[in-house]
Amino acid sequence: MNSIRPRADHAVVRKVSARQPYHWLANGWRDIWRCPTVSLAHGAAVAVFGAVLIIVARDRFWMLAGAFSGFLVVAPVLATGLYALSRALDRGEPADVSLLIRTWTVWGHNRRADPTGYWCLVRFGLLLAIAGTGWVLTSAAFITLFAPVPINNPADFLRYIVAAPDSYVFELWLVLGGVLAAPVFASSVVSMPMLLDRHVKPMEAVLTSWRVVQVNPGPIAIWAGVLMLLTLVGFAAALFGLILVIPLLGHASWHAYRDLVDSTTLPPRLRPDSVGESG
Repeated sequence: MNSIRPRADHAVVRKVSARQPYHWLANGWRDIWRCPTVSLAHGAAVAVFGAVLIIVARDRFWMLAGAFSGFLVVAPVLATGLYALSRALDRGEPADVSLLIRTWTVWGHNRRADPTGYWCLVRFGLLLAIAGTGWVLTSAAFITLFAPVPINNPADFLRYIVAAPDSYVFELWLVLGGVLAAPVFASSVVSMPMLLDRHVKPMEAVLTSWRVVQVNPGPIAIWAGVLMLLTLVGFAAALFGLILVIPLLGHASWHAYRDLVDSTTLPPRLRPDSVGESG
């Protein structure tokens, strides 16, 4: 792997091969079974949330379709606990519920000692949530405006949008989603793991993520496809697939960050066992 260092005070961005996303998945799979209970609990929580979403939006398929795409946007925030678990495993530390509690304690300590640092994850998470909400509303408006009939269920969507003859609504919907999602994805490829791991501002994490995409367009495109495909599989398997897919992708995303970014030149966040050692 080659390294790209823009400035001495910035993280180093590495160039990786197109095969590397599959190594991230393999490492993520290994991490699941090194801390299965906590990892699968994350997936179960997301599956329950997805079930609630389907119940609420079952008669508004345009909302369901937009919410699914929005879910992909905010997924890096949902995986924060999984990043912490993989980081602990990398360090040879115990990865269990107590680790997550200690990590939250560290963030509580940071809130008092360094309010700016504490709010980095919160602010970035809110930005992603706003982006996801914006796409849900945009998707709903687009489908409502251009669909020939009201779209109330998946069958209507397939019949009148996907398979409609002499209509390009579905293709335009995909293009619109790609145009809106691409910059958000580029901003979040490594941002959340980096904010968890290093003492950096959100803008620095976002710029690093953009440099990662610039240096590795092929591998990142493959990674985006893997994320989309596995998430679709998780939803298609009556949401039960998310119980495994979410921790797999969360742990794998941590290994993607570790391979793509050398952030050792940047100050680390407090370790979960360091609260109270000073002061």
